[in-house]
Amino acid sequence: MINEIIEISREAGEVIREGFGKKLTLEYKTNISDFVTNIDKASEQKIIDFIKKKYPKHNILAEESGAENFNSDYTWVIDPLDGTVNFAHGLPIFSVSIAILRKKEIIAGAIYDVMNNIMFSSEKGSGSFQNGKRIYVSENSDLDKSLLVTGFPYNIKQNPDNAIEKFSRFVLNSRGVRRLGSAAIDLCYVANGTFDGFWEVNLHPWDMAAGMLLVKEAGGKITDFTNNKNSIFSKQLLATNGKVHDRMIQILNNN
Repeated sequence: MINEIIEISREAGEVIREGFGKKLTLEYKTNISDFVTNIDKASEQKIIDFIKKKYPKHNILAEESGAENFNSDYTWVIDPLDGTVNFAHGLPIFSVSIAILRKKEIIAGAIYDVMNNIMFSSEKGSGSFQNGKRIYVSENSDLDKSLLVTGFPYNIKQNPDNAIEKFSRFVLNSRGVRRLGSAAIDLCYVANGTFDGFWEVNLHPWDMAAGMLLVKEAGGKITDFTNNKNSIFSKQLLATNGKVHDRMIQILNNN
């Protein structure tokens, strides 16, 4: 299945690449920063058409078109364009993210960094890969020497879960904090050791399903902010190399 996920991720990425820098049609969702473009929709349709042709009875959970449930053991979780704001502003940091769940377990996923032509992929029990080469999380255990990454939810003006204060604390307790604008890519770069840790609130299943598997299979750790196991439906996500995890938990809880 992983080869099929990779194949359709590339095809959807080609739709996005062709639309990059061209005039877009925007539809707003919750606020001025939360919108969908015609290219998001075209990418998602490409993926869904593939699934319906190959696996017509599989469930689908997609960002733009929602859920389609056939009571299958298998569910495709799709983010057709993660980083829409970047895309719309001409910033070439965005991705296609696709994962497959068997019942409630993530068993395979791929994230395609479109403009860099980098394919991240993983299957449960088989490791994580970047363009076919095995990747691992970093070995750094000192948070003060860590490079971290985060994102802000669309309702950041309401400061959910004290997100702004948490950001400030990590700026003061790390080597640096980056904000790329694509949670899927953030998780890829935890998996390959570029970043030592990532945290965010109010993510959606399609933002993190494939990335969570990548981090785990690369040797990393995934929990919520209280160090409890989380799922793709959790509202808090902490993903690290495992070695700075406890210290990040302390800071997230203001200790």
